[in-house]
Amino acid sequence: MKTLTATLHDGSVIEVEAHGSGQTILLPVNPKPVEGPEADEKRKWGVDPALGKSLIDSLSDVFTVVAFDYEGHLMAHPAPDTLTPGNIAKDFIAIADAAGAQRFAYYGYSWLALSGLQLAIRTDRLWALIMGGYPPVNGPYGEMLKVTKATHEMTIHPEKAAAANPDSEWDTAEFTLSEGQARQFLTLYEALRDFDDRSVQSKVTCPRLCFAGSTDTIVYSERWGGATVDIAGPLVNQAAKIRDFGWDVQVLEGLNHIQAMQPANALPVVRTWLISKSISL
Repeated sequence: MKTLTATLHDGSVIEVEAHGSGQTILLPVNPKPVEGPEADEKRKWGVDPALGKSLIDSLSDVFTVVAFDYEGHLMAHPAPDTLTPGNIAKDFIAIADAAGAQRFAYYGYSWLALSGLQLAIRTDRLWALIMGGYPPVNGPYGEMLKVTKATHEMTIHPEKAAAANPDSEWDTAEFTLSEGQARQFLTLYEALRDFDDRSVQSKVTCPRLCFAGSTDTIVYSERWGGATVDIAGPLVNQAAKIRDFGWDVQVLEGLNHIQAMQPANALPVVRTWLISKSISL
């Protein structure tokens, strides 16, 4: 394992780990297992505290895995005014450059999946793209803008954060975001307000896979803007159209947003597909 650093668009420096050998994969995950109370909280939500390490260990026997905790970095070093799609793509390219990777694959989940699409339409250096937990076509950008607006509002008016609905699992989560942490994601979705994901599909030229759990639909209460974020719907109902755009599509039966990202469920899909595409290069 090699430890590297990369300078991001705002001048902050992120630590990067490179594991294994072979073709490079960029993996925006925390390479270090979470421990203590934070690990207990993750288990409560069904999240593997060693999710990043599990992914790295299961891919680095075949590939060079370049792992970096991008979300964790943004929580520690918020970019409230500059977290735009273009700057995220610049950050990922800076990380690839720091790792010496001219060509690389990318796998991201949820908002890091949509960030992968933004990367793919801005560079020809990808040899593969995997979007997990976010559809590449008909993505819920407007709904996520409503959620991030409501989230940011709660940082300004804490009394709204306390108005929890005990019948909603999302409302029982403790609200801990700072104003800057929340505003950076509002900045991102504001920039994507008019993004037409259908119109950019011709710009994505590398092999590409999208997957999601079949029950991945999140209904947010009014506390979160009253939005319904339907991740599974496009993959389930419009799979043929998405395939026509050049995507491989997999739906993981019976799994929700959190379940589909866990290594036991995601890895059989991700690893098998990546190996098949690396052989064909």
